[in-house]
Amino acid sequence: MLVTLFYFLVTLGILVAVHEFGHFWVARKLGVKVLTFSIGFGRPLFQRTDASGTRYVLAAIPLGGFVSMLDEREAEVAPELQKHAFNRQSLRARAAIILAGPMANFLLAIAVYWAVSVIGVQGYQPVVGEISSGSAAERAGLFSDQLIVAIDGKPVQSRAQVNMALLQRVGDTGKIEIATSMHGSNVANSHSLDIERWLSDSEMQAPSTALGFEFWQPEWPAIIDKVVSGQAAAKAGLLSGDKLVVIAGQPVAVWQDAVELIRTSPNQALNIEIERDGARQPIQLTPAAHSLASGEIVGRIGVSVALPEMPANMQVLVRSGIVEGLWVASKETVSMIAFTLNSIKKMLAGLISTDNLSGPVTIAKIASASAASGLTPYLQFLALISISLGVINLLPIPVLDGGQLVMLGAEAVTGKPLPERVMQFVQQVGLMLILSIMALALYNDFTRL
Repeated sequence: MLVTLFYFLVTLGILVAVHEFGHFWVARKLGVKVLTFSIGFGRPLFQRTDASGTRYVLAAIPLGGFVSMLDEREAEVAPELQKHAFNRQSLRARAAIILAGPMANFLLAIAVYWAVSVIGVQGYQPVVGEISSGSAAERAGLFSDQLIVAIDGKPVQSRAQVNMALLQRVGDTGKIEIATSMHGSNVANSHSLDIERWLSDSEMQAPSTALGFEFWQPEWPAIIDKVVSGQAAAKAGLLSGDKLVVIAGQPVAVWQDAVELIRTSPNQALNIEIERDGARQPIQLTPAAHSLASGEIVGRIGVSVALPEMPANMQVLVRSGIVEGLWVASKETVSMIAFTLNSIKKMLAGLISTDNLSGPVTIAKIASASAASGLTPYLQFLALISISLGVINLLPIPVLDGGQLVMLGAEAVTGKPLPERVMQFVQQVGLMLILSIMALALYNDFTRL
């Protein structure tokens, strides 16, 4: 828990600092006097004031930050300083200051993706494994051992790229075009998978699974890697390294055998035979009932599998040169901005379930998990969240940067600022909307625990 909280605060701190620095830097360049640059809210834990009078603050509540500028709408300003007040600047200058925060988040994403591209991303070949009977994948003619080379005409090299390309089709109706080839062949085969409001009524799952296929995996022996404290396996005395041999009288050859037997036995006492230190011994446990988003009740015992090593010929390193990497990073950032905007649009249209909306608890867990997986996964996560923060701040909601730009637009049309009473009302409405979205995201977070 402490590690998860640490990575959440580190991630949030980086993103907020970059966002607020964008506002701060452009304001300074345009001659606006910055009063406070704060990371966090509430009681200051650390603060200092520079020669220009700007106060830098690290505050106790690390859930955001702000840049406070000289503004006659907030306090009286001495005549000699009025030219440095934010409200005295031109519309173009004020718009540039407001836009600078989200733009800083996008520039951070480009820098991070560039670093990741140059370092290289280790992935796995997108080779088709098991096909589900009656699925869209089977109807389209996909079969095991095919290598996926393109999704909707976009070339892919790894499983992560396949999944990202498929996620962009969530909520769509039509066809997903998958191009495949056999290893060592340059001949591509085309497969059209029919979809209708794809995944719109459920919480997000692996897109390949939703289409009816899994990626190829080496056989997983039924050996336990980790045991979750307080859950059925831990209460029954199972330990890391135990091998599941027999469950309810059924022999267990591979991990999937164990998953199926446990999954179909919620709240049922199971006699299990394990192998520990070369000797077999019996154990009894009762899988806890867990409700899926679809309403199905399945059994879970709270363990993870010890993953086998992927063969070298199935591994792939996606990498770019220094110059090429900058172009790749820019394209990736633009693509993710478009993906984020499209996802918001689909959610508003009801094509993506609001169950997929995530809040700080989920972000904290993903930040911790990605950091534990290595530097590259964490950097990719950081870039993605930075893009999300930039896009969300540009939404036309009054308390966000996008809302302020809308009000500047109204001022440009009318030739004068909106009345104070109107601004206060729209800001209150915007605040209520943001609080409602946060409440829904937190609700989703806690239902996933």
